[in-house]
Amino acid sequence: MGRMPEKKESTPRGSAGRGSYAVGDARRQKILDTAVDHFGRWGFHASSLARIANDCGITQGGLLHHFRSKEDLLLSVLGQSEQHDVERLFSVEPESYAAYLETLVALIEENTRRPGIVRMYNVLVGESGNVGHPAHQYFKERYARVLRHTVELLEEAVRRGELRADIDCRAVGQEHLAVMDGLQIQWALDPESMDMPARVRSFLERRYAEMVAPRG
Repeated sequence: MGRMPEKKESTPRGSAGRGSYAVGDARRQKILDTAVDHFGRWGFHASSLARIANDCGITQGGLLHHFRSKEDLLLSVLGQSEQHDVERLFSVEPESYAAYLETLVALIEENTRRPGIVRMYNVLVGESGNVGHPAHQYFKERYARVLRHTVELLEEAVRRGELRADIDCRAVGQEHLAVMDGLQIQWALDPESMDMPARVRSFLERRYAEMVAPRG
């Protein structure tokens, strides 16, 4: 009886493919993270794909394998950041407007740990006031979407009797967005100048106290 053939160790089918996908995903994420830094430092127009690629340790052609153009990279960066906020903070509908305000403060606290994102948003929002800017439509729709969501929550709080019936929900929503963005601009310029989450919380609590429906 001859020797039994030695059993060769087999590589699980698809493992090599999964490994290459993981490498590709990691490289794509590095490009996105690097783009956040570049767009935050120099804005969209003064940033270049060549410099972003160089800082990632790849060629510009390698970068274009993942993103078709600088505009595509910009919108991907913005989309990823927004998706992060939605998944982390807005995936559950708040049970009250007061609970929603706590979520906003949590968002601000999160942003203090992501200064590059805050800096990038401040720069790009300023640039995108120009109608020809590739992020103009994105920011226009984003503000409209966030405002609409805020107004809907305010109106529901009025119907529930949580807030007074005479408040201008749209005006309040616009005010909340303006104060939060304004404080983030000041903080980005000088992070040591304020405790941003505490300042936002103080404003929202004062405004909520003015809007809350009287009891009894």
